Amino acid sequence: MTTAPEAPAIMDRVGHYYEADHTYPVERTKVLEYARAVQDYHPAHWDDDAAAALGYSGLVAPLTFTAIPAMSANRKLLQEVVVGYDTYVQTEEVFEQHRPIVVGDVLQTDVELSSVRRVAGRDMITITNTYVDANGERVHTMHTTVVGVTADEVDPAITDAVAKVMMHDIDIMSVEDAAAEYVKTVRPDVVVPVSDVTATRTPGSLRFEDLAVGDQLPVHHTRLSRGDLVNYAGVAGDANPIHWDESIAKLAGLPDVIAHGMLTLGLGAGFVSAWSGDPGAVTKYSVRLSAPAVVPADGRGDIEYSGRIKSLDPETRSGVIVVGAKASDKKIFGMATMHVRFS
Repeated sequence: MTTAPEAPAIMDRVGHYYEADHTYPVERTKVLEYARAVQDYHPAHWDDDAAAALGYSGLVAPLTFTAIPAMSANRKLLQEVVVGYDTYVQTEEVFEQHRPIVVGDVLQTDVELSSVRRVAGRDMITITNTYVDANGERVHTMHTTVVGVTADEVDPAITDAVAKVMMHDIDIMSVEDAAAEYVKTVRPDVVVPVSDVTATRTPGSLRFEDLAVGDQLPVHHTRLSRGDLVNYAGVAGDANPIHWDESIAKLAGLPDVIAHGMLTLGLGAGFVSAWSGDPGAVTKYSVRLSAPAVVPADGRGDIEYSGRIKSLDPETRSGVIVVGAKASDKKIFGMATMHVRFS
């Protein structure tokens, strides 16, 4: 196993950029599969008439749907550019929804190593994905921050254990040699217009006048089983066995199998859109993960979601919602906020 490059070497690679080598067509089946996987039953994700009533040309993809194309697009960056780590732990996620993604969209995904911060001897690595539609407009931006975990922080038996349980053509522990020849490519100096649809359309959400700072969202409990985790892994393409194999989760230093961080974010997004009435009214969703959601084999996995209105802006008829999430009486979200426009 290799060890992490020194900070200056990593810093020299900040700004590395490339486009995914294929576009991602947003198909009806994939939207339905993903909505089911994150238990988001807002009608706009399922029913064409409900989506049309909110002004959409097709079924609306859930806010965190962009995790699917990002998963495959980012693999090259993590294997060939940000090398020297044995695994990564997700710590923060930011979604910017410039325009809701709908069935029929064809997305070009790009990837950029946008920053590396060394905090207490650990490398905090931020990857930015932008999604451009067939008209050449940026419709979504996603920032993922992970901590690079090196060989001396994990049980050495984990590599062999993972190899024995993984699907035949996937090797999540594989990285290129850190000493291999590296060529940096950077973002072209081209201005890509950013869609302003989310910020300008009249949303089908709650009336601004009916809201007040401090209002509480109804508490919602989401049940999770190991089957839910396996289903999400397949739909989203996240093959890490800590989400479905108890022995490997424990080799990784975890108490048991844990839910995907992105799954808990998707559940949280659905919780807020069910309250607001329009999943396309969200302009920004930011979450700092503080603890994993453990999902035991006995089916007692449960996440409690809550929320309150932190602020309201009459000029933009928008507000900031603080989102809370707890599992087994532990906060799994640190600071989590969602910016929502109201009618």
